[in-house]
Amino acid sequence: MHWLTDPLSYPFMVRALAAAILVGGLCAVVGSYVVVRGMAFLGDALAHAVLPGVAAGYVLGGGAREPVFWSALVTAVVTAIGIGAVSKTARVKEDTAIGIIFAGMFAVGIALISTTRSYAVDLAHFLFGNVLGVTPGDLLLTAIFAAGVALVIVGFYKEFLVTAFDPVLAVTLRLPVDLLNHILFVLIAITTVVSLQTVGVAMMVAMLVTPAATAYLLTKRLTTMMVVAASLGAGAGVIGLYLSYYAGLPSGAAIVLVATAFFLIALPLSPRRQRFWGR
Repeated sequence: MHWLTDPLSYPFMVRALAAAILVGGLCAVVGSYVVVRGMAFLGDALAHAVLPGVAAGYVLGGGAREPVFWSALVTAVVTAIGIGAVSKTARVKEDTAIGIIFAGMFAVGIALISTTRSYAVDLAHFLFGNVLGVTPGDLLLTAIFAAGVALVIVGFYKEFLVTAFDPVLAVTLRLPVDLLNHILFVLIAITTVVSLQTVGVAMMVAMLVTPAATAYLLTKRLTTMMVVAASLGAGAGVIGLYLSYYAGLPSGAAIVLVATAFFLIALPLSPRRQRFWGR
């Protein structure tokens, strides 16, 4: 079993495993709502819309990581709220509002990056993640935000459930649908920023969608779907890191590849697929 224990002799590997488990579980739980509501485009937009926040934090903080995190977090939350506000006040569809805000924020990020030549060297860490570089402070922030998101989801579980599966019933019950949508957008934004260090911007959407989509194939209840998705997301994080350690692959890419493999394995095992092939 030395192949299993050898990586644990390195403190950075232990921190990376803890971060991968936290982020994998967090992305999967929040991603369950993304999958059942068909909001994958929102996750993609937020993952790219944080670019100006990352660039601004890098410039203002002189390359320090903490200002980058907080700047990206503020940018993501403001973007999420802005998408909800535009879709409501401008009377345009939600996907249209997402496209408008996403394109504008991404353009601002590119403009900021172009003003700082040295920034391009460090951009790869944000695009593809650097989970092996997670510090104890990063791990603490990840744990705090993951716990906060989990508490909000537990507290608003019934309300999110109704708005996800029957928006008309939610209006009939006089639930604050707009407020609940804003809260969910903010949760997705926080999850996006927390996951930047682990899998990066380029692969963030995969961790938000793939484990949840895999669990959707195998389950029939949202609660069960979240539990299965969290297990798959955390498992993909652990297996992906070991694969990265022994195969020399980028950690973010390895994690996403394992999550994709889980989906491909689950696809023919889905009860829906079995009924289809049975007929």
